[in-house]
Amino acid sequence: MRALVLALIIPWLALTASPVAAHVTPAPEPQTELPDVPLPAELDRVLRDYERAWNAGDAAGLAALFADDGVILQSNQPPVRGRAAIEAAYAGQGPGGSLRLRAFAHAVSGTVGYVIGGYGFGGGRRDAGKFTLALQRAADGRWMIFSDMDN
Repeated sequence: MRALVLALIIPWLALTASPVAAHVTPAPEPQTELPDVPLPAELDRVLRDYERAWNAGDAAGLAALFADDGVILQSNQPPVRGRAAIEAAYAGQGPGGSLRLRAFAHAVSGTVGYVIGGYGFGGGRRDAGKFTLALQRAADGRWMIFSDMDN
């Protein structure tokens, strides 16, 4: 009996400890990007205004898209609150570039809403990262960014 157990265990241990076992594991499937969804014009305006200001390196223009007490939550950076602080944060991020934003989810209810999407740079289709915009409708009816979180 002992010989049978050893005869089964020793080959199993050799196989699981060998480099061959590591090559048997299938590679994970690559993630596919979510498709674009069309936005209502008033929400799309927020994204296009953001692109224009970013691409122009216009920190004041970017900050103007935010509610007075808006927040930016950028990867590997502390949170920033308020238009003046948002403008200062964006002013330190370089001359802009060819940012493109796309949405893959959105909703609004009353005076709050959100857009979830991907962003990239240049003419390529692939997203460099993702974002969530929490939106707040201002007294004049325009949608303002309350929170911009990206990764």
